[in-house]
Amino acid sequence: MTSIEELKQLHAQKKSEIEVRLSDFKQLFDKSDETVFSELAFCICTPQSSAKSCDSAIKGLVESGLLFSGSAPEISKRLFGVRFHNNKARYIVAARDFFTNESLKIKEKLEEFEDVFELREFLVKNILGLGMKEASHFLRNIGMGDKLAILDRHILKNLLNYGVITHMPKSISKTKYLEIETKMAEFSKTTNIPLAHLDLLFWSKETGEIFK
Repeated sequence: MTSIEELKQLHAQKKSEIEVRLSDFKQLFDKSDETVFSELAFCICTPQSSAKSCDSAIKGLVESGLLFSGSAPEISKRLFGVRFHNNKARYIVAARDFFTNESLKIKEKLEEFEDVFELREFLVKNILGLGMKEASHFLRNIGMGDKLAILDRHILKNLLNYGVITHMPKSISKTKYLEIETKMAEFSKTTNIPLAHLDLLFWSKETGEIFK
């Protein structure tokens, strides 16, 4: 375990790299609806699966065109290294259908919301396979998640280490998620490390790299 002072030093070392990554995320929303939807599909795949495997699988589906036109069985066959691939393929097709009105219109729908917390609620309610964590992850990855926490096991482990939480939760209800998110935001203020930076900082501390 590193001390809070050591965490601040690590942040100082990684700050520029983190800011570049966050800038990349913000630019993603300026790209096509297909690009934004690809990020949603990636986040649908991530529960209990390697982010690298999910990223590789989605890139393969984009290149083949199946992500935007394939059936659930066709997509499932290409989700290499993704656990529960049959269910996740169904979720991807359902999400594609939800955001399609003659053509894919995901950006238009997302832009209807001014409040990111309301947008997250909307996604959790309407998109199969998206819980609070996955919806927060998606919104961060398209440049809208500065106020949101992505409470995966890496983050929770670090929050426990720094005394932000007292124990590792076995499961996280919506109420518990919001409670921990608030505590993480308070920790962000006391350490003077932006909330959006903390996620990538903890990730790099655990894995040695800044990914997504």
